[in-house]
Amino acid sequence: QVQLVESGGGSVQAGGSLRLSCAASLYTSNNYYMGWFRQAPGKEREGVAVIYGSWGTSYADSVKGRFTISKDNAKNTLYLQMNTLRPEDTAMYYCAAAQPQNWSSLRCESCFWGQGTQVTVSS
Repeated sequence: QVQLVESGGGSVQAGGSLRLSCAASLYTSNNYYMGWFRQAPGKEREGVAVIYGSWGTSYADSVKGRFTISKDNAKNTLYLQMNTLRPEDTAMYYCAAAQPQNWSSLRCESCFWGQGTQVTVSS
């Protein structure tokens, strides 16, 4: 069982930046792939970024070049640096973790999920 707690959400104007954090309850290291998802009102949850072990990454086309996913194994913490935010980035952002076989690109089966942190971007 992995418990995940997100933080760092908030309200910013378009063009601004936020950094989300996700603290994991146990040492995930390379045993788990971890990622960020988001869900806007009335829309399905979508994968934003995933980090494979400690080095490989993948991003949704909509955030490439603006968002950066990273992981600090010493702190058991996952990050999402979000720059040049747009109103369409407004959503609840969720952290997820699962063993490698549960991931397929930006999709995750049987993931552990955090409770979410709200990001609101105003124009």
